[in-house]
Amino acid sequence: MEIKNYKKRIVDDKIEHYLKIFGAISIEGPKYCGKTWAGRYHSNSEVLLHKKTGELSNNVELAKISPSLILEGEKPKLIDEWQEATNLWDEIRADVDKTGLKGQYILTGSSTPNRKGISHSGAGRYGKIYLRTMSLFESGDSTGDISLKELCHNKLTPKLTGEVDLRHLAGLIIRGGWPGNIDYSPKDSSEAIQEYIKLIIDDDLIRLDGVNRDKHKVKLLLKSLARNESTTVSNMTLKKDISDIDHEDIDIDTLASYLNALDKLYLLDNDEPFSSNIRSSIRVKQLEKRHFADPSIACSLLNIKEEEKLINNLETFGFLFEAMVERDLKIYADSFNAKCYHYQDYQNREVDSIIELENGEWCAFEIKLGANKIDEAAKNLLTLKQEIKQENGKVPSVLCVICGLSNAAYKRPDGVYVIPITALRP
Repeated sequence: MEIKNYKKRIVDDKIEHYLKIFGAISIEGPKYCGKTWAGRYHSNSEVLLHKKTGELSNNVELAKISPSLILEGEKPKLIDEWQEATNLWDEIRADVDKTGLKGQYILTGSSTPNRKGISHSGAGRYGKIYLRTMSLFESGDSTGDISLKELCHNKLTPKLTGEVDLRHLAGLIIRGGWPGNIDYSPKDSSEAIQEYIKLIIDDDLIRLDGVNRDKHKVKLLLKSLARNESTTVSNMTLKKDISDIDHEDIDIDTLASYLNALDKLYLLDNDEPFSSNIRSSIRVKQLEKRHFADPSIACSLLNIKEEEKLINNLETFGFLFEAMVERDLKIYADSFNAKCYHYQDYQNREVDSIIELENGEWCAFEIKLGANKIDEAAKNLLTLKQEIKQENGKVPSVLCVICGLSNAAYKRPDGVYVIPITALRP
């Protein structure tokens, strides 16, 4: 791909902004999500530090022996997969301090680096940006008629957004938001993701920290995570799931260490629990909601390669649709510095997604595949709001149902918004 064919990302504006206020920025995220191309789009020179298992590239060796040579070149300079030579972090920090200039370096990495040998956090010098896979708006699969930012401030102009086909939604989930797969059929994308997962198991996990992990048990864990996508299951429940479904056992400490490794590779993108801003006596559960970096990973692990297989299992379809919507909400919310959570309390009340704004207001979202579930979702949101009010807590400022098969964006008489995911933008 040539830079002139670069497909703009929502995060581009944040990259430009950070280059104006920091000496260097670090773009993090899963492999294949577009970090290198985003970095190239904003840089004037580059150096790549890729290496194979057990092998060092010339650039990696050079970065460790003579880092000043790596830093030469027109700025901003892209340093791709910088975690292969972590000494560069301190070298760049020192250079930024010396020159006092902004927007000098763009670092990209697809794993959390080993901090050994890094003497400084980089606070004040580095700005960190997380890049996810493409949202439906970025891939051209959302009309962008409705702004999430405006919606979160109670602004909406009702609009007919057109019919949405169930098969089309299934295809979007299976294909995923990987920039390189956007033009693929769901089946071809699924096969590409299968190879992606194999490479992570066979190569990236060992490169991460040199630890030899049991590849078979890693695969079992990944499959269990896929079966529990968009749920709040505990590590112990994952262990039991592997035992019940795959008839194999995995030590709970080993399972936790494997999850940590997958997280360091940015393969997981869990939603944290929300409670800090409610300020009521309601006890809120603290389990994270499980998500892969993209719902297509779960589809591939579950061997869902064609739309019919997803359509014939509507329960799984619903969980994976929720995962796709929450991926998009996180991407859109990040563009206006809002944060996404999920809500679950000990009175069995749940809200699929919470968006907390910079001013402390929060918005509650239910996610439903079919329009026949809108009334039920709206009732759930209204009940939660009323009960939090009775508990003297801070109620949500916006209630909304994100729907797959709705053909319009509108506000119901009870005040709950209904928005099709294929009409949403930042």
